[in-house]
Amino acid sequence: MTLGQLGILAAEEHGGGGEGGTFASMAAAWTEGGWGMYPIAFFMVVGVAIIVERSIVLFATAAINKDGFLRGLKKHIYAGDLDKAINYVAGQKATPLTSVVKSGLMNVPKGEEEVQAALDEASLRENPKLEARTGYLAMLGNAAMLAGLLGTVDGLIGSFKAVAHAAPADRATILAGSIGEAMNCTRFGLIASIPLLIFFSVLNGRTQSLINDINETSVAVLNLIVQNKDKFKNMTVPAQAEE
Repeated sequence: MTLGQLGILAAEEHGGGGEGGTFASMAAAWTEGGWGMYPIAFFMVVGVAIIVERSIVLFATAAINKDGFLRGLKKHIYAGDLDKAINYVAGQKATPLTSVVKSGLMNVPKGEEEVQAALDEASLRENPKLEARTGYLAMLGNAAMLAGLLGTVDGLIGSFKAVAHAAPADRATILAGSIGEAMNCTRFGLIASIPLLIFFSVLNGRTQSLINDINETSVAVLNLIVQNKDKFKNMTVPAQAEE
């Protein structure tokens, strides 16, 4: 009798419906899955760490009310006060979007082309920060699923070898039990893979939304500067805004 079968029997004896029975069943399934369970667990742990870190960045650290931010900025640009516009942006929560807009405003005294170049350069600098590590989730999800399949195939090969040396009357029973054990690896691989792929899609969509906000706001700010360039009363950049 295998360790996994002993775990299942113990769970049944102590009431498999309780929390202890559930834990014993999970432990038994883990044992039955064999070596393939370890890479699956590794991929899942790394994936969960990336999900937590990216969720904090994309939904909290980099989040900003774009429309409210633009409304406040427009007041200073319409008034023609560049210093107040820069100070307003510098006083907002530090996000990729505010960093891009601040870079553009700092170069207003140099001309429209410099503003455009500064906005583009800042976007190229900030966008990779939003896209960082999210792509690994798709790879980890696929790797977990493939590790599960590999573990199952390896288990089935061992099962068929064991059946070859068993008595004819016992072969069907042994084969059925061995296949069930081997399929645990595939099951855990899918349990790890499906959430990772779902979160990859969610975080990727959020990333693209933030990048679209940056692009849209950059164009809006550039248009505001061009349309109101004759209104600016102060074309010097405050020292505190540069820090």
